[in-house]
Amino acid sequence: MFSQASVFMLILLLVAVVAKNQSLIVAVLFLLVIKWVGLGDKLFPLFQQKGINIGVTVITIAVLTPIVTGEIGFKQLGEAVKSSYAWIALASGILVAIIAASGIDLLKSDPHITTALVLGTILSVALFNGVAVGPLIGAGIAYLTMRIVQFFTHLGG
Repeated sequence: MFSQASVFMLILLLVAVVAKNQSLIVAVLFLLVIKWVGLGDKLFPLFQQKGINIGVTVITIAVLTPIVTGEIGFKQLGEAVKSSYAWIALASGILVAIIAASGIDLLKSDPHITTALVLGTILSVALFNGVAVGPLIGAGIAYLTMRIVQFFTHLGG
């Protein structure tokens, strides 16, 4: 009656409910409804191709909202540059974005790595209250780690 994919998603839904993870519950239900009403063939390719970009855009909107509402302005920016923690945050933001950029290529080119990263993200979201930005930065970290291992492997002979 149910496809393997639907059973897998229902198991994820159960895990999400047990873990009380609202984001995962909404995501699984959203995808199942799209599948069950027959829109999957049209929408799933779009989600796979543009989903990360759409998600990054939504996160960017959330981050920029305090600026447009006036909660953050030039005064707060001026105060922030005086803080060593703000400089650490600035450097961290730059580093994460650079690392994640390498991860996009890895996600596109290596399906078994993508599967492992997605599973890791699902487990983190469901069991540890993680946030589902994991595949992108996870892929970047995986890419960087693979290059470091490759470097030392070639160095050793």
